[in-house]
Amino acid sequence: MTPEEIKAALGAGLLSFPVTHFDAEGQFQPESYQRHIEWLSGFEAPVLFAAGGTGEFFSLGPDEIPAIVKSAKEASGKTAIVSGCGFGTHVGVDLAKKVEKAGADGILLLPHYMIDAPQEGLYKHVKAICQSIGIGVMVYNRDNSVLQVDTLQRLCDECPNLIGFKDGTGDIGLVRQITATMGDRLMYLGGMPTAELFAEAYLGAGFTTYSSAVFNFVPGLAVEFYKALRAGNRTRCEQILTQFFYPFMALRGRRKGYAVSAIKAGVRLQGFDAGKVRPPLDDLTEEEEQILLKLIGDQKR
Repeated sequence: MTPEEIKAALGAGLLSFPVTHFDAEGQFQPESYQRHIEWLSGFEAPVLFAAGGTGEFFSLGPDEIPAIVKSAKEASGKTAIVSGCGFGTHVGVDLAKKVEKAGADGILLLPHYMIDAPQEGLYKHVKAICQSIGIGVMVYNRDNSVLQVDTLQRLCDECPNLIGFKDGTGDIGLVRQITATMGDRLMYLGGMPTAELFAEAYLGAGFTTYSSAVFNFVPGLAVEFYKALRAGNRTRCEQILTQFFYPFMALRGRRKGYAVSAIKAGVRLQGFDAGKVRPPLDDLTEEEEQILLKLIGDQKR
């Protein structure tokens, strides 16, 4: 896809980040992963993100990611695939080139590794990665990588393939300033954990759509909530929030890292051999998996 084509696809509906499947030894399991991708591709998501945050990008080696992207692309049919990308600038440029070669339709540039950086450093980092590839790039504002409005504007002026902005800060004041300043130059994606909890606020701030982690294991419910939200059906949104998302939020909040671990548990409970999370994350307890199983079952009644 051209940058403009992936920009249009990103803004066309609900998005999601599939978990990365591992075998008993913790190695990438392409067969199970591709079955999961095929299943998800049947639920109206125009774009799936391979090796993203929910896909445990932070625990993957840079050499593993192109193979994951290639597997996702082979299994996704008409659904576009955006790859996670990140680390430091040197590794990020190399990885961006490799996932482009592996078939990625775009990249999501995740925060660089560990260190805080000034705006000029972030500008040079993002620019170098954008200019190393021809596919579209979406930046992800969160943690130690928060682009301010003037920095983002400079990057848009110099990098035609910078087509998207994802927010994980929850700073509505900043994101509203960005959407007001940049207008339709960028596509805007809400990216807080369990994004449905923040979806109304983000759409009100001018965002195009959001990414749903729970789409991994209850895609039908995720799509129903998205459609109710876009239709202005607040009654149905509140029902789904109360019946599913708030109890899920309580489970997710029990331990650090459960924003990913609980999603992977949900995928396993839906019959996919996704394996365990890699350290430094840890899996749900057996008791917590039973709570999640009941929550999933309650949505099928």
